[in-house]
Amino acid sequence: MAFSSSAQQEIKIEDVKNHVGDSVRLMAKIYGGKYLKSSKDSPTFLDVEGKYPNAPLTLVIWSDVRSQFKTPPEKLYNNGKVEWITGKIELYKDKPEIVIHSPDQIYDVVADPISK
Repeated sequence: MAFSSSAQQEIKIEDVKNHVGDSVRLMAKIYGGKYLKSSKDSPTFLDVEGKYPNAPLTLVIWSDVRSQFKTPPEKLYNNGKVEWITGKIELYKDKPEIVIHSPDQIYDVVADPISK
């Protein structure tokens, strides 16, 4: 499921908490994360702009979407490289997160497919 750029608001990472419920696009560093293979639905959690538990945003990738990545996401995005991230900000235990429904919600800044 791809997200349309027309419905997204471009925000800064420090404004994430002010956009809960909004579909957004933001540029941020991803510092890897954890794959919880034995947990329910085998989630992968990626830390954005900091390491857990201090990351201001978490990306959640469920097992059905994880299988769409050629490289495990926690290994692919473990170097603190800046990426574009798109999706709807939700709160889980008072912490902002974006559930990733497709690998194309995370993409390289250099290969930005959305024209300005």
